[in-house]
Amino acid sequence: MSPFDAGALGRSTGEREFKVDASRTVAYAAATNDDNPRHTGGELAPPVFAVVPAWDALTAAARLVAPEEAFASLVHSGQDMRFLRPIVPDDVLRTRAAPVYLSVRGVGTTVAVRTETVDTGGALVNEQFVTLFFRGPFDGDSGGAAPPDHKLTAAAKAGAPLAELTYGFDADQTFRYAEASGDPMPIHLDDAIARSVGLPGIIVHGLCTMAFCGRAVIESVAGGDPTRLARLAVKFSRPVLPGQEITIRIYAVPGPDGGDGRAYGFEALNGDGQAVVKDGRAELRPG
Repeated sequence: MSPFDAGALGRSTGEREFKVDASRTVAYAAATNDDNPRHTGGELAPPVFAVVPAWDALTAAARLVAPEEAFASLVHSGQDMRFLRPIVPDDVLRTRAAPVYLSVRGVGTTVAVRTETVDTGGALVNEQFVTLFFRGPFDGDSGGAAPPDHKLTAAAKAGAPLAELTYGFDADQTFRYAEASGDPMPIHLDDAIARSVGLPGIIVHGLCTMAFCGRAVIESVAGGDPTRLARLAVKFSRPVLPGQEITIRIYAVPGPDGGDGRAYGFEALNGDGQAVVKDGRAELRPG
């Protein structure tokens, strides 16, 4: 197998353009069971929809450092989104991406990609750090700087959560999400392929699970107002299967440096009490 290429760190993909259509944002809300009226009515795109305009650029950036054959063992291990403003229908967005971090270890290799999405005037709409994990031993050198930390500490979880919400994933969730998001990875759609790479079967897309977490934050601590969400970050720690439920627990944590907004940590647990999302962080603008 070809080695990972640390020499490509920092290399940009160039800009990829995306025109936002209301039907696409509404479909994304439906595919993530999001019932916020500003999303279902097509006024605003759901926050995690931000990955859709960035998808082509971020996957191209990952391919700058990762050999093509490694993608068969790829899992999504983390996502950190910073929102300058919500995406709205008729936006024409341009995204560029670059791999910024590479850690080659015996158990697998971690790649982080940074994306920037801007509007037609060049104003930043969102910034994302996408962390990918390629399972298995690979060759290559490590390099770059790891994405910003968003660890949820034991001290933050010592008290009772501010909110606790439980949501269920539908049997067809992965098929609906794949169509709405444009992510057709077979581990989310083909049970035999998922099992062939060591998974228990079809698993829910990590970004779909993240969208459920964002919904919980908006409903519980943002007063139902999605425009207040300034940051949403997660680390995926265990696969979720269609038909399962997750319980999202939200805690107060120190606010963003130099800001007057509020911050919250969260985790999502499956029915056995195991974390499927850990080190979650949400930052809100003042209401």
